Amino acid sequence: LGSGLSNKATTPLPDSPHVDEPLTAMRRVTAERMTMSKQTVPHFYLELSCSVEDLLARRERANAVSGANAITINDLFVRAVGLALANVPLANSTWTGDAVRIFESVDVAVAVSTPSGLVTPVVRAVETKTVQKIATELRDLTMRARKGQLKPGDYTGGTCTISNLGMFGVSSLFAILNPPQSCILGFGNIEPRPVVREQRVVVESMMTVTLSADHRAIDGKTGAELLQTLKKSVEDPEALFE
Repeated sequence: LGSGLSNKATTPLPDSPHVDEPLTAMRRVTAERMTMSKQTVPHFYLELSCSVEDLLARRERANAVSGANAITINDLFVRAVGLALANVPLANSTWTGDAVRIFESVDVAVAVSTPSGLVTPVVRAVETKTVQKIATELRDLTMRARKGQLKPGDYTGGTCTISNLGMFGVSSLFAILNPPQSCILGFGNIEPRPVVREQRVVVESMMTVTLSADHRAIDGKTGAELLQTLKKSVEDPEALFE
C-alpha cells in the first residue's frame, strides 16, 4: 500500500506457549488498510434503533411465494442502504483531498468472512435493482468469495460497505472505514425489546444500526439524515420489495 505503517508488535510479547498462524495475503492487506484507515481518517460514529416487525412479516410473505429464491435479511439491508444513499447522496462520497466526490451510482460492498480472511464483494447500482435481483447477485458473490473465485472487479470500487454481525448475537458494532469510502454501516442482531407505542410499553423485534463515517467528507447532519432515511425504509418496508 505504500503507507509505511507497520503492524508488528512494538513491545515484548508474553513468553507463553503459543502457535503463530501465518498471515494470508488477504489478512496482511486487510491489516495494513485498517491500520492506515484508523490512523489517517477522522472517524465519527452514530447509532439508532429500528423496529423490524413489519420488515420480518413482509419478508415472510415474500418468501412464501418465492420458493428456492428466498430473500435474506442481508439482501434487504443492502436494498435499504442503496435507497438511503440514493436519497442522501452526500453520504455516497469520498474525500479526494481537494473536493468531496459524490458518486451517482450506489455500489454497496458487503463484508463476507472467508477462510482466507474478510472480503467485501460489491453489488453495483443497488438503487436500480429489485431485492430479488440483489439476492441473486449477492448469493453468487458470497459463494464465489468463500471459494476464492472472486476477480478484482468483484470486490473493488464500492462506495459504501455494510457489515452484519447479528447472526453472532452482536448487539452493535462500530466498524473501521474501508478507504476511500466515507461510510460503513454495521447491523446488530434482531432481538425483542420493550418500546413505547402510544403511551404503552410493548415488545417488538428491534435492531441497532451504527454508522462509521469520514468526518472530512460527511458531517454529523448528513450522517444523521442517512440513518433516519434508512430507519424509515426498514420500519415501512414496502418500497424495499418494489
